[in-house]
Amino acid sequence: MKRATWKSSLKDAGRRQQAEAGSEVTSGERSATRRRRERMVELLGAGDISVHDLAAEFDVSLSTVRRDLATLAALGRITRTYGGAVDHRAAERSWHDKEHEQRGEKDAIARTAAALVRSGDVVLLDAGTTVARLAHELRDRADLTVVTNGLSTLVELADAEVEVVVLGGRLRRPNESLLGTRTEQALRRLTPDIAFLGVDGLDPRRGINCPDPEQAALKETMAECARTSWVLADHSKLGGGGGFPYWAAMPAGTGLISGGEGRELAAFTDAGWSVHSAAEGPEDVVEGAPLHTS
Repeated sequence: MKRATWKSSLKDAGRRQQAEAGSEVTSGERSATRRRRERMVELLGAGDISVHDLAAEFDVSLSTVRRDLATLAALGRITRTYGGAVDHRAAERSWHDKEHEQRGEKDAIARTAAALVRSGDVVLLDAGTTVARLAHELRDRADLTVVTNGLSTLVELADAEVEVVVLGGRLRRPNESLLGTRTEQALRRLTPDIAFLGVDGLDPRRGINCPDPEQAALKETMAECARTSWVLADHSKLGGGGGFPYWAAMPAGTGLISGGEGRELAAFTDAGWSVHSAAEGPEDVVEGAPLHTS
């Protein structure tokens, strides 16, 4: 008899079941259970792993593991297969898992981005760990208004001097962003002076790689509504995408700030992006950057 295995998946059919199954995960669930399930998705994305292995990994019963797997399957996060392997998409990781990766490069990107922000600006900050580092750089700027849909940005600015406007919407895990119809509607009433977007992966021609179609649509709206838009991406995000099925196309002339190498950045310059290396000094960045238009 063929053995049942589990694999990470982002199938649309599972997403459509979220309305029925999502309440179990999002309403009253203990944070430890939520973290365990997110970690299960990561482990399953790395290859086959048995129910017994998962039980040993988390020191829980087999019935708890099976219940977690059933919930994740109903949410479209994993797919059960029999026998051979299946082609599965990349597992999406949480903000907490990614916040310490490429930390020095992200800080350099954040400082470079902060030099582009002028006094009196309305600044739109997306979700993401690199954008959160920019929020940290801006926290003492009482001359700004920050509009955001990112929980990590809100954490950085909770006790800061800067004025903060929160875009409403549904909290999406595991990247901890607000999105949905209400978020889109609120955005379309704004014209931010400058927007900074986070990414899981980036391609010079296709744009931002996203694990969710709503997330892709929201990033497109952010780039369209702002007078000037910049994507913040450490070098690990420049390999052509993050393995997810959806793309957010960026308008011509969108900016990129990255610590990537010359060859990687040249591909974006050739595709019409306005590119700045995080290694540049603030004065050089400001002088070469496109100014806001009124």
